[in-house]
Amino acid sequence: MTTPDMTRTAVVAVSQNHAIGRDGWMPWDIPEDLKRFKALTSGKPMIMGRVTFESIGKPLPGRTSIVVTRDKNWSFDHERVIVCHDIESAISVADDIARRDGVNDVIIAGGAQIYRLALPYTTRYEITEIHATFEADTFLPPLPAAEWQEMRRENHQNAENGPDFSFVTLDKIA
Repeated sequence: MTTPDMTRTAVVAVSQNHAIGRDGWMPWDIPEDLKRFKALTSGKPMIMGRVTFESIGKPLPGRTSIVVTRDKNWSFDHERVIVCHDIESAISVADDIARRDGVNDVIIAGGAQIYRLALPYTTRYEITEIHATFEADTFLPPLPAAEWQEMRRENHQNAENGPDFSFVTLDKIA
């Protein structure tokens, strides 16, 4: 279900040991990563799992959240929150919203299971590589290296005495 005019971008911060979360949040504090997340996702529909949505706690401004959950009774009463029960319907809904809003990018915002389920539909990864290891309970499934090409890399030193990091863009090889 790839649409040539639609980019589906997974946005994720990941440590050297593939950690992406601990106790419902990221195990690091990198303000530049949060600013980048906002810049990459503003104005675009975002697909995320229920646990990720609940960890954020509310719809993010200027974005529609498509929340994927197996719980048929789960709901969230807000005009910018749509509940889907499988990744295929979430992708379809997000593509329709992106077209309606005049954008050509859908965001895959996590967590680990959503990244895994959305992988066949994902055409780009915007990764913040954290140059450290962390204790975690949630990990990013490894990407098949032969299917992805690094397009950009920006290395950064964390000014807040935290770990250094890189912003990396990977595009799916056609």
